[in-house]
Amino acid sequence: MRYFMELAYRGTNYHGWQTQANGISVQEVIEKKLSTLLRQSVGIVGSGRTDSGVHAGQQFAHFDLEKPLGNIGPFVHALNCILPADIAVRTIFPVDADAHARYSAVYRYYQYRIARQKDPFREDQLYVFQPHLDVDRMNEVGRLLREQTDFQSFSKVRTTVAHFRCEMDLAEWRHENGVLVFHTRANRFLYGMVRALVGTMLEVGQGRMSVEEFQQIMRAKDRRKAGRSAPPGGLFLVEVGYPPEIIHHKNVEI
Repeated sequence: MRYFMELAYRGTNYHGWQTQANGISVQEVIEKKLSTLLRQSVGIVGSGRTDSGVHAGQQFAHFDLEKPLGNIGPFVHALNCILPADIAVRTIFPVDADAHARYSAVYRYYQYRIARQKDPFREDQLYVFQPHLDVDRMNEVGRLLREQTDFQSFSKVRTTVAHFRCEMDLAEWRHENGVLVFHTRANRFLYGMVRALVGTMLEVGQGRMSVEEFQQIMRAKDRRKAGRSAPPGGLFLVEVGYPPEIIHHKNVEI
C-alpha cells in the first residue's frame, strides 16, 4: 500500500534532502525514524531534492508498505516525537499505487527571502543583502523568465537530466513585512536553478547587468555566463502541487 507524507523542515543542519555519502540528509533521518517505528526497512521518495541548507515549508514523499498503517493520527504523533525538532511530519495519507511524489507533481513553488538587516530570530532563513536594489528592473527580468523555456544557463553543470526545459508561470519580487521575497513557480526546477536565478537577478537589481545582458545569458545556455548562486539559507520550498485525485485523502481523518 502506498502512502504520501506531507512534511516541513529547516534545512540548516542538513546536506540537502537526498541521501548522500558526505553528510546527513533529511531523507536519511526520516527513513531511519520511520523504519524504527515500523520495525522494518522503509525507503521514501521525495517530490524533489533541495540543496544543502535549503528549507521546506511543504515537501511531500511517498513510501510503500505491505500492510496498512491503521490509525494514522497516533502514528504521525509518534513519528514526530522521535524526529529531530527541525523536521516535522504534518500528515500521512493513502494514495493510489501509481501516485508518485516526484512524477505526479504538477508544480513546485519556491520563495527566496532577502533582508537588509540581520534578524537573530531568523538566522540562516534570510539572505542579508544591503546594497540598494531596483525591484522594477528585477521584475522586468521576471517577465522574461515566464516566457523562457530553456534554463540551462541556470542549472548546475554536473547534473544528469534529459533536458533543461521548465514551464514557469510565476517569477515576481515583492516587498513583504520588511523582507524582499522572490516568488517563483514552475512545473519543474533544475538543480540549483532558483539560487542561480536569484544571484543573477541581484546583478540586474544593482545595475551591474542590464536586462538585455540577462537575456543574452538565457540564450547562451551556459552556466558560466550567469551570476553566482545566492546563499541557500534564504530559499524555501513552500508548496508542491498535485492533481486533486491524488490528495483527496489528505484532510480526511483515518
